[in-house]
Amino acid sequence: MILGKYSFGIGDRFCHQGKPQLAALIKAKERGLDITPVWNKSHREHTIIGTSPADTRKEADDAVTAYGWDGPYFVDADHIGLNNVDGFIESSDFFTLDVADFIGKTMNEADVNSFVQKYKKYIGPLAIDGIDETFNISEEQIKTIADKFLLAIKQAGKIYRHIEAAKGTPAKPGSDRTGLRPDFITEVSMDETDQPQTPVEMFFILAAIADEGIPAQTIAPKFTGRFNKGVDYVGNVRGFAKEFEEDLAVVAFAVKEFGLPENLKLSIHSGSDKFSIYEPIAKALKKFDAGLHIKTAGTTWLEELIGLAMAGGDGLSIAKEVYAGALSRMDELCGPYETVIDIDRAKLPTAQEVDKWDGERFASVLRHEQSCEQYNLNFRQLLHVAYKVAAEMGTRFSDALDKYEDIIAQNVTENIYERHIRPLFIE
Repeated sequence: MILGKYSFGIGDRFCHQGKPQLAALIKAKERGLDITPVWNKSHREHTIIGTSPADTRKEADDAVTAYGWDGPYFVDADHIGLNNVDGFIESSDFFTLDVADFIGKTMNEADVNSFVQKYKKYIGPLAIDGIDETFNISEEQIKTIADKFLLAIKQAGKIYRHIEAAKGTPAKPGSDRTGLRPDFITEVSMDETDQPQTPVEMFFILAAIADEGIPAQTIAPKFTGRFNKGVDYVGNVRGFAKEFEEDLAVVAFAVKEFGLPENLKLSIHSGSDKFSIYEPIAKALKKFDAGLHIKTAGTTWLEELIGLAMAGGDGLSIAKEVYAGALSRMDELCGPYETVIDIDRAKLPTAQEVDKWDGERFASVLRHEQSCEQYNLNFRQLLHVAYKVAAEMGTRFSDALDKYEDIIAQNVTENIYERHIRPLFIE
């Protein structure tokens, strides 16, 4: 399996919006742009909502069948580790190996020394096409990088081989696939850390990935700034642009140096709604003729709430009830996401105030249109993490999604195509 140059992680909390999500990619295809859909959902989300990886697979398959999609598509076991990957083996063909928790943990000294010896040839000046700076590599620097990252990559190797044993060895492009079971896409995720990786660190991380025999097709590094859930990027846009371009350059260089898959590309997690960095991303992709995988889980769930509110009646009542529940359980709901949300509680409306709103007002406050005076990013972030409240409504919520399918679908498709795909890949 080969992941296309551009791919889109269309996560869906409740497995109801596969068709309108795919419709946005079909609109892009009509413009001559091929984007591979990847339905992604994490173990945490499945656990909270009560779904299973098989539900995500069914959502993807049903959408593809309904629209006659003839291109590749994938189902991503998002942010998995050895402790939870088994539940995803059968239904998934894309695995995001999350090893951030192992970064900085002590590695066997012999393995570190072996790594240093293997890559001593890079000691001295290192020039990478696309980066103005020439890096001066020292033996101590290689050792420091190995101490920090090698255990994490070793763990990624363990997870990869566990999946490989269950699903069969991925075939190389053009090879005879006779007797091989279906293969899969591998991503290595290192984004949930405190500090971004430097270009030199990225270079040796990719060397370690090659050493582990992981045929990674995407890698998710950490970038400077805040990638808060469901809202715009917070940070120095120029600084991000520099880091992004440097990472593109390092990936292209490392592919040649270490024999990694030629289509290896960057993956941006929590990439939905990061509108201020879409322009520099688009420019960098053109400059380097590079691909991109971007994950947008969560933005669809918010469009479901917007659609319910706009539908009025019991749809609006459910949307208001979700907010009231979220407000009363804020600490509980925000806890798992504390590193990726920044909510000013003083700027949240009361439940009593929201109860007086009509559907248009609710939608305007929630919809991510920063030019709208009513838009409230604190309101949006709280509802982003409030899907547990909706899940606890059971069939009442899912029945409402079915009842108001048309208006919700319109919002889902428009959001993905107009606010995400167009500025990233078309405009």
